[in-house]
Amino acid sequence: MRCQYFGICGSCKLHEYNYNDGLDTKINSTKELFSNIYHGDFKIIKSDTSHFRYRAEFRLWHDGGVVNYAMNGYDKNIVTISSCEIVSEYIYTIMPKILESINSSDILKHKVFAIEFLSSTTGDLLITLIYHKKLDKEWSETATHLQNKLNIKLIGRSKGQKIVLSSDTINERLMIDRDYSYQFYENGFTQPNPKVNESMIKWVISHIKKSKDLIELYCGAGNFTIPLSHQFSKVLATEISKISIKSAKQNLVLNSITNVEFARLSAQEITQALTKTREFNRLKHLDLNSYNFSHIFVDPPRAGLDEISINLVKKYDNIIYISCNPITLQRDLEILTKTHKIEAFAFFDQFAYTHHIESGVILSKI
Repeated sequence: MRCQYFGICGSCKLHEYNYNDGLDTKINSTKELFSNIYHGDFKIIKSDTSHFRYRAEFRLWHDGGVVNYAMNGYDKNIVTISSCEIVSEYIYTIMPKILESINSSDILKHKVFAIEFLSSTTGDLLITLIYHKKLDKEWSETATHLQNKLNIKLIGRSKGQKIVLSSDTINERLMIDRDYSYQFYENGFTQPNPKVNESMIKWVISHIKKSKDLIELYCGAGNFTIPLSHQFSKVLATEISKISIKSAKQNLVLNSITNVEFARLSAQEITQALTKTREFNRLKHLDLNSYNFSHIFVDPPRAGLDEISINLVKKYDNIIYISCNPITLQRDLEILTKTHKIEAFAFFDQFAYTHHIESGVILSKI
């Protein structure tokens, strides 16, 4: 991929390389972080080289009465763009059409300052327009016409206000060992690169052995939970986000899965529940003693695992750790490798042309 904004827009930091050379550069530098604790092979999961990002957001920049898409440039100044080569084909195709419609309507254009796109491999497309003004009936009528014209789902947001014209969800389908259906909410977390996401899940499944029950922390909307449910007798999955838990429970129904329990608990709270230092009404319907956990799965935020969580994690025989931050992963592995051995290590290129890399580690108790 050669984007006309490489070196101008500040999004793609590795613009001076072709895809493979840029990937090698960040992989080699990331490997160095783990050189003192792991000496085995790394599985590398590559991204498509264009149109791989299914979630995107842009500033909408007003200049001379015209609105354009905008990003921060390398010099920190605003760079206006007309297209983006990394977004999905669905987003790429709709971008000029939605911008033309905004510019042709004073109602849609007035005080709009940002736009968010959420697409899926099924062709579902949800667009959120964000404003510095209160949205009224006239805006809703105009936006509804645009929604119908472009066959999209449209949401309007301003401070303290959210207008959903038809739906605030998209439908996704992933092919792992079978087809899995998902429903994701606007403003909820989703994996941005579906192809890499599928490969991540397949990689995890390929390393599950002698499984009994699974406990999962930071489960989100069930991205991993749903396919992993077929690898375990029972699954207890926790997440603090209300909207993610809502989506996760709906995804169980969509896939006719009955051996998973989702609970809205933080990592600290599930630790308290498992150690019986505190009781939670959200778990009253469960018998925690009935679980025989052979594996724990964690996918923490960039801060990694806190002390309470890591003390819980290292109690289990098998650990599956997905990380979005190699630095905090390295810190946590320094602790975990005192009691566990790294069985497999992988890098997932969710964000091509950037320095960011996702990691996956499988550990078993020594």
